[in-house]
Amino acid sequence: MVVAITDASAIAAIGAGIAIAGGAIGTGMAQSAIGAAGLGLVAEKPSEMGRVLLFLVLPETLLIFGFVIAILIMLYAGIV
Repeated sequence: MVVAITDASAIAAIGAGIAIAGGAIGTGMAQSAIGAAGLGLVAEKPSEMGRVLLFLVLPETLLIFGFVIAILIMLYAGIV
C-alpha cells in the first residue's frame, strides 16, 4: 500500500514530533531537579517519601499534554 505524503501532512507530522519531544524534554528537566531535591529530603526525613513521589509524578502531565496535542495535530491533518 502506497501512501501519498503531502507537504501539509509532513509539516503536521514534524509538529507532532516536536510536541512530544518538547513534553519529554520538559518532563526530564523537571524530574531531574525534583528528584535531586527529593532525595535530599528523604535522606533527612524518610517519612516524606509519599510527598516526594507525588511531586516527582506531577511533571509527567507535560508529556501527556504533548501526546494529546500530537494526536490532535495528526487528526486535524488527516494523518491518523
